[in-house]
Amino acid sequence: MTVRTASEGGTSGPVLIPILCLLLVMGLVQVIRPQLLWRLNSRLQRGWVKNPEATEPTRKGYAVQRVSGVLFLAGVVWMLVLQF
Repeated sequence: MTVRTASEGGTSGPVLIPILCLLLVMGLVQVIRPQLLWRLNSRLQRGWVKNPEATEPTRKGYAVQRVSGVLFLAGVVWMLVLQF
């Protein structure tokens, strides 16, 4: 029995490409509008944090999120390229 990977010309799962595209969109949002992600996640903090509005990141915090978003995007793009 021989196992072939997607990079060797094997078939990848039919769900992998849409998941990678969804991750690509999430990475773009993290780079372009990290405040939007904070607003969405701050709702999840209710009940765990006394004042969720007080946990908003500083400018440096958002800059770190953008840098990590760029690294995340590079990884996702690399995985997408390997699929084709």
